[in-house]
Amino acid sequence: MRRSQLQHRFPPSAPAGGTGARPGRRAALALGAALTALTAMATTAAARPAGPAPVAGQARADTAVEWYDTTVATIAAAGTPTQVADSRTWAISWLAATRAVERTPAGVDRGAFQEAALAGAVHKSLVTLVPARTAELDAALRRTLDRIPDGAAEDRGLAAGVRQARTVLASREGDGLDPASVEVPFTPPAPGPGVWQLTPPDLGPAIQAGTRHARPFLLDRPDQFRLGPPPALGSARYRADLAEVRAVGEANSSRRTPEQTETANFWLGSSMPLYNEPLRVALARSAREPLADRAELVALFHVAQVDTQIATSDSKYAHLRWRPVTAIRSADIDGDPATVPDRDWTPLHTTPQHPDYPSGHTTYAGAAEEVLTTLVGARTGPFEMTSGTAPGVTRTYTSWRQLTQENVDARIWSGIHTRSADVAGVGLGSRVGAYTLAHFDDLLR
Repeated sequence: MRRSQLQHRFPPSAPAGGTGARPGRRAALALGAALTALTAMATTAAARPAGPAPVAGQARADTAVEWYDTTVATIAAAGTPTQVADSRTWAISWLAATRAVERTPAGVDRGAFQEAALAGAVHKSLVTLVPARTAELDAALRRTLDRIPDGAAEDRGLAAGVRQARTVLASREGDGLDPASVEVPFTPPAPGPGVWQLTPPDLGPAIQAGTRHARPFLLDRPDQFRLGPPPALGSARYRADLAEVRAVGEANSSRRTPEQTETANFWLGSSMPLYNEPLRVALARSAREPLADRAELVALFHVAQVDTQIATSDSKYAHLRWRPVTAIRSADIDGDPATVPDRDWTPLHTTPQHPDYPSGHTTYAGAAEEVLTTLVGARTGPFEMTSGTAPGVTRTYTSWRQLTQENVDARIWSGIHTRSADVAGVGLGSRVGAYTLAHFDDLLR
């Protein structure tokens, strides 16, 4: 995909509808996709009765959204202990789908081929990576294939999906993104001013230290966009950061408003599941766009997220900046002997066991905003989100920037990150997202 052709490829609020291809589409895409035991269905499909005709007046199912929802449900049920492993599953499945859907062979119905190819690619990828969900995934595949007329287009599309999934899966073997590789043991350095240490109340162990050694999808190396150092101890920026989080991030802060507390609670959990809904909104509202472009939107988003998580781990463990709770309780908070430490200071939320700089939540938000803004536009029609860590709360958004800004503020109001760590994270994620957009064609050759 050419960077010059990316700007706002999808309308900000496209209504549901047809599938017409736009003239002047980007350069052809191509990488890998697949299926499993149901490969046999490609050769036996001709023997099946034709699938039922759509009921008059009933909207045709959206295959892209259907398999998006299937991916969400599969990953949620898998219970993978590391977020980056989930992102990897997304990236593999939808990269395979993009490659499978991109080219339609001559002599077959384009729509039927592409729908079968997308379903086959995502199905094969998911049953390989999450075999415990094979029964549910097989049922989902049957539902899709039952809507597609039997014949060469269905058979060849399904086979193309299987083939591409196998290719992508093989290309990612041994990439270091499995939970055991991500969660390698890490011993923090000796204590000292500014140096990260395990944080209370449980004091360990360090997490996600191995992600920095994983093989990216597109980055040349994990440290390609390594951040410069955080603000120096005793600098005006450092003092302002610490004063802010000390005031509004404390568990019983009188300075933090109820709205700020709600925001902190809303964005407390893993940010990837929270971004399922915004990405789904963008996908569903692009229903008039070519299926290849829609599959690519999901693939691009998650390839960028995987590489962002690798780059985040690299910067975190390169700089090893202490967390606010360690700094505020320290006898040498900011290089000023007149500053009195608060030995009892406790953040609103428990601090995760990895360094402060940069914030992972905001790097992921920065990458998400970069991809969605480039492909969809900065604003979209209103959509709602809920969060498992803020029961009963529903929030409405009209731009991707709102999500990013809430992530920045939420981590300060939680008492677990400084503003500099959050802002730097957005920048890092944005750079990785832009690089992914510019180089995505490399995955499609």
